[in-house]
Parts: sequence; structure tokens; C-alpha cells
Amino acid sequence: MERVLEPEVMDTWEDAVEYDAMDFTEVNTAFANEVVALGPTAGLLLDVGTGTARIPILICQQRPWLLRAIDLSQNMLKVGTQNITRAWLSTQIKLELVDAKSMPYADNEFDMVISNSIVHHLPDPMPCFREINRVLKPNGALLLRDLIRPTDNATVEALVSRIGHEYNPYQAKLFGDSLRASFTVDEISQMITAAGFEGVEIYQSSDRHWTAKRPYRLS
Repeated sequence: MERVLEPEVMDTWEDAVEYDAMDFTEVNTAFANEVVALGPTAGLLLDVGTGTARIPILICQQRPWLLRAIDLSQNMLKVGTQNITRAWLSTQIKLELVDAKSMPYADNEFDMVISNSIVHHLPDPMPCFREINRVLKPNGALLLRDLIRPTDNATVEALVSRIGHEYNPYQAKLFGDSLRASFTVDEISQMITAAGFEGVEIYQSSDRHWTAKRPYRLS
């Protein structure tokens, strides 16, 4: 199936509220737990495409890390600010309106970079991958995850029916559009290699996700 682009930024208030209401508890918790397992005991983390900051909250409830979380959607960050305030984590998590394709951070600034479900929004992920590699310390940990593009529309509809059976019609459309806009594992592997990453394991981690990861290494 050919890739069908969706908007790079989900920037309406409806988008942000509907996205935040979707139940990603299981996959978000699994992602946060893997971040904790791969990351350093302390340090500065960057979450690229944080959305409404659900994952940073789960992480910082387990570790005293400082976490900078970026997104290009003002309304996602507004909802994220509310979520962080309710979780009493405003001193640990800082939200910033930043374009992942051109980040205002120094080279080798972060001990770990994470990203969940941003890549499918990008028409061309290569600038984002290069920026992540630039700001990540050479020994830093990495965890990237996103959806895999199915081979046909029938598989898309089956996944939407099975995974999104409790979604409302708007949420189901968001999920289906995201699947169609995603990449294959081979496409991701080629781009991550071309971006200059070293020591990264790239694989299909579920029936609908790819993962690229590297544990923190003592320098």
C-alpha cells in the first residue's frame, strides 16, 4: 500500500482533546517502562513529539529525571500543561514549542532521546532523525516507536476495528489515517542508518509497531 500523508501538526483544539481522550494506557505504559529500563540512572531526557505529555508523566513518576518535551502543536502543549500540573510534575517536565526538524539545542546535549508516534506525521523524517542524532550524546540512550504501514486497506480496517473498537468515529478516523501515513520497518531502518545512528536495534515490536532502541552506555 502506498503511503498517504496526513497533516504534520494536529493543531486544532478538537484534535488535541480527542487525541488525549484516546486510551493509549497500555502502549504508553509499556513505552515508559522501556525508557526506564534503557535510560541512565539520572540525566536530561528529550521527548520529541510529546503530544499531551502522557508518556513524560509516566516516566517521571518512576524516575527523578529532568525531561524536556517538545511538540509543534500549541493546543497539544496546552492540554499537556494541564496534565502535568494535575500530576504535580511541573518542576521535572518542561514543555516547549519546537520543530523537531530544527531543534534549538546544543550538540550532544541529551542523555536520552525518546519519541512515540511522531514519525508518521512527517512527510520526510530524515531531518528529524538527523537532529535527534545531533543532540543525543554519543553514549546516550534512544527509544523511538511508531506505527507500521499495513500492506493493504483491509488490514487497516481490521486493525481499526480491533484496536479502536471503543473509539468514536473521529478517533477511529485518526487511527486509520495514522496507519496509512506510517512507514515499513525496512523504510525506517534505511533512514535511521542514513541519519548516522550507531548501535541501534530496529525491529517490529508488535502487530502494528516498529521500535528503534539503544541502551545508555557508561562513557
